[in-house]
Order: sequence, then C-alpha cells, then structure tokens
Amino acid sequence: MITAKKRQVFLESIPIFAGLNAAALSEISRAVEEAAFCAGDIILREGEAGNRMFIVYSGRLEVIKNLAQAHETLLAVLRPKDFLGEMSIIECVARAASVRAVEDTFLFSLKGTDLYHLFQHHPDQYAILILNIARDLSRRLRAIDEKFSAISH
Repeated sequence: MITAKKRQVFLESIPIFAGLNAAALSEISRAVEEAAFCAGDIILREGEAGNRMFIVYSGRLEVIKNLAQAHETLLAVLRPKDFLGEMSIIECVARAASVRAVEDTFLFSLKGTDLYHLFQHHPDQYAILILNIARDLSRRLRAIDEKFSAISH
C-alpha cells in the first residue's frame, strides 16, 4: 500500500498528467486503485473487454501480440512511469494485446468512469489529460512507423 502523499507525488511525475492542476491531480490520486502482480502473471489478455488503464509504479511488463501462439510478438517493454490500457478508455474496443509481468510489478489503475468524473468536475483538466494521452499515442505510432519502414526495405 502506497501512502496518499507518495501516490500523488508519483502521479505528478507521469507525463500524461503534466499540466494538470492540484485539484485534478488530487481527484486522480484518490481514484486510482493499486494492484500487485508476480513475475509471469498475465495482467491483460488480447481480445478481452477493458474499462481501465494502468500506470506502472514498479516492475517491468511485456506487451505481447498473439500470446502463447507460434507467432507471438513482443511489442514493447514497459517500466515505471509508463502507462497502458489507455485505448480501452478512449474507445470501447477489446484489448489489442496481452500484457505479462516480467518481474514482480505494482500498478495503479484508473477506470473509465474515474476519467468521466474528472470530465464532469474539471472539463478543462480532462482535455489536458486526453491531449497528453494523444501525444503519447502519436509518439508510439511514429516509433512503430519507423520500425516498419526500416524492416520493409
């Protein structure tokens, strides 16, 4: 269990929360739930419904397409301060990949309804958060484009 102060200080250091005011950060800090996973645990499964995103507090995760299949593909390795699962918050679609803990991992999670409450109470702050998530998604897409371009030649 992380103290409320330590949780808030950590969340303030996450790029998707950059620019949020103290009231919005406090609301997010109160809303997050904590979850611990052991090395090897599957945290998310590709194709399952999702309604929450996660922020890595400690540990390391693998994002995997086609988990446990012959053509299993490692998409990314996530470390503290990275986030995942945001696509299920932005659009109501099934999980695009599976996530496995590489080592013991501690996560914070936010439900879609938590972000909806932020929208209700602080719509301007919600807009900043969504813009920050969009920027990160754009950065990830650009990196994938570069990798694809490099292997296609």
